[in-house]
Amino acid sequence: MMTPQDASAAALRIAQMAPIIPVLVVDDATHAAPLARALVAGGLPALEVTLRTPAALEVIREMAGVAGGVVGAGTLLTPADVKAAKDAGAQFGVSPGATDRLLDACEEADLPLLPGAATASEAMRLLERGYTMLKFFPAEASGGAAAIKAIGAPIPQVMFCPTGGVSPANAADYLSLTNVVCAGGSWVAPKDMVLAGDWDGITELARAASQLKG
Repeated sequence: MMTPQDASAAALRIAQMAPIIPVLVVDDATHAAPLARALVAGGLPALEVTLRTPAALEVIREMAGVAGGVVGAGTLLTPADVKAAKDAGAQFGVSPGATDRLLDACEEADLPLLPGAATASEAMRLLERGYTMLKFFPAEASGGAAAIKAIGAPIPQVMFCPTGGVSPANAADYLSLTNVVCAGGSWVAPKDMVLAGDWDGITELARAASQLKG
């Protein structure tokens, strides 16, 4: 049984691996291993595979076998999602928000969770339970870097991984904040490059993202 404190410590270690966590929507499991290898080669080892496609669990299974990668499951909404992700080999979970049932399920499954929050009350509620490493979602729509900075003033002990609308153009705004550890971004694995099998091109995008700083 993982405590919220242990979950956040594990999530923080994963978040500190690189400035960007690729947020991946993969339709075809045959792309999974080469995509993961390309991102890891570019310096982005922590990978979030969203459970938004029928292939997602198979994609997690394939990526879990890639050396140097740490694969997590995104879009966790229910306890069933948590069990399926863990069984597929996910090493961490990410959720757009947080419910008690979801938090209970992740703690019982020993799956470190990056739970979503976008307001001071949501952050306080998770902090009260013991979570100190959160996802800030949807980042741009919720006020962007200015909102995270403002929440950090009264609640400095909570760290964030903003996701949603983060791009190379605004990533530095987020990464410059003291309460941001990393950000989630989908631009490092564009659908057209994945479909074309342009793994070298994806490695280059990952390399550029791995160098981003605040």
